[in-house]
Amino acid sequence: MMRDLHSNIGVAPAQAPAVKSAAGDGITVDTKGFSSVAFVVNTGAIAGDGDFGVAIQESDAADSGFGAPDAAFVDSNAPATLAANSTYKLGYRGNKQFVRLQLTKAGGTSIALGAVAVLGNPHVAPVA
Repeated sequence: MMRDLHSNIGVAPAQAPAVKSAAGDGITVDTKGFSSVAFVVNTGAIAGDGDFGVAIQESDAADSGFGAPDAAFVDSNAPATLAANSTYKLGYRGNKQFVRLQLTKAGGTSIALGAVAVLGNPHVAPVA
């Protein structure tokens, strides 16, 4: 029997799909109304030996004070250097209301990348 996941999750953009050539911060995600969040990162082509990574940041405010959460609050299958044409998931178990992805660059030219946040365990369901 299939269960209804659609009505029990929220989704939000976390990193607009594009060719990225520099490090940068993703889109801030507000977790209000949900008890869990995970990010799904999709990569495409890598040019010029692009060496990019991705990490989660947390904050109590939507527009300032972002920093790395304690490692105990992050679950991730993303390697330090992202591979071309791959999908990764990063989960956050901290208690800050605002989270975002941070794209890091160690070298090379560019990577095609996009990401969404999947918000789970809604306080009120079904989720619109």
